[in-house]
This record gives sequence, C-alpha cells and structure tokens, in this order.
Amino acid sequence: MATTTDSRYTGLIFDFFGVLTFNMVEVISYFEDREGIARGTFLRAWADPRGQELFRKLELGKITQSEWNSGFAALMGVAPDNLMARYLHDAFPAHQVLSVARQARAAGIRTAVLSNSLGREPYDPYAGFDLHGTFDEVVLSAEHGVRKPDPAIFRLVLDKLGVPAERCLFVDDSEENLKAAHRLGITPLLALDEKVVARRLREMLGLADV
Repeated sequence: MATTTDSRYTGLIFDFFGVLTFNMVEVISYFEDREGIARGTFLRAWADPRGQELFRKLELGKITQSEWNSGFAALMGVAPDNLMARYLHDAFPAHQVLSVARQARAAGIRTAVLSNSLGREPYDPYAGFDLHGTFDEVVLSAEHGVRKPDPAIFRLVLDKLGVPAERCLFVDDSEENLKAAHRLGITPLLALDEKVVARRLREMLGLADV
C-alpha cells in the first residue's frame, strides 16, 4: 500500500471532464472534424449566451440531455440526434490521473469527483469509469441543483469528505472553478495535461512514482 509523506493534504477533489478524461480542447476538435464543421464552431456556440444558458440548465438538471441536444445542435448547425454522445466520443479515461486517485485513496487520502454533470440519458458519459468504486464521494451538479463555481457545491463535497478546506486539493481545467475553490481555502491545481497533473499530484501528496 502506498503511503503519503505530506500530512498537509487529507482530501483530493477531481473535476471530471478534462481531468479524469482526455483534454476537452482535443475532444472538441475531434468532434468538429468528424462532423465536418469548422474548428471553433463548438466554442462559438458555447460562448453564445444561448449556449451558456443551455449548459447552465443542463448542469442544474433543469433540462434534459435531449433538450440540450436539440438546442445546442441548432446553434452549431448540426443534427441533434444523440449529440452529447457524438460530442464526447473521444472523452476517454485519463488513466494516469485515475491511477493517482487510486494511489491517494490507498494512502488514506479522502477522494471525490465534483462534476458539472451533462446528463445521463440517453448518453451516460460516466459509464465505464466506476466512479463510485474508485472514489469515496461522487457529487454531480444536477443531482443537487447547484453547479461550480457556486461555493455551495464546494462546501457540499467538503462536508461529504469530512475534510477542512485548507487540507484539500482541487484539480480542474477551469480557472474560474479553481478561483472559486481557492477563495474557500482549497488548494487549486490547474489540469491541462494528464502526465503533468499526475506527476504534480504525486509531488504535492508525497506519493511514490509507480
């Protein structure tokens, strides 16, 4: 069993998309190429106030994934059929980061996933990850009616972990979310490359290389 040599951190929280999966910039680029649409189409739709609202409502559980499919497809000019599955086709597991999560948990560090969820029907992006078997806690925004960067969802996951903010690390690919966590006293770590993140986490937690 791995052991930690740094007792400062006893909690470790991971974002899901782009942290426990492949980098989302690449996922989006591959999606656009498969769809035959120009690079940047997805992000323009996402930046549109209508696109922002669709994501916000989906993450809060106020609309279904199918409703998101229809609305966001219209913004991009693509077919709506099972759009979420097509979009996330290449969101494969980030195995190096998942390995650190298992190593940290084995060392006695409490671990959690904190995800702004994108629905689970008709496509479940969490299927195949065994999140409940890998992590101590799993908090999906739609199940609680609150989403990052709202401080309430960070307090919720801290309460579930039973770890004070100053003893916790939070890994996310969104600077906005990281800033929100930092304001509560949680140590933030920006995730852009899984190899770099895995190495940095082992350094910060005092975990051995595997």
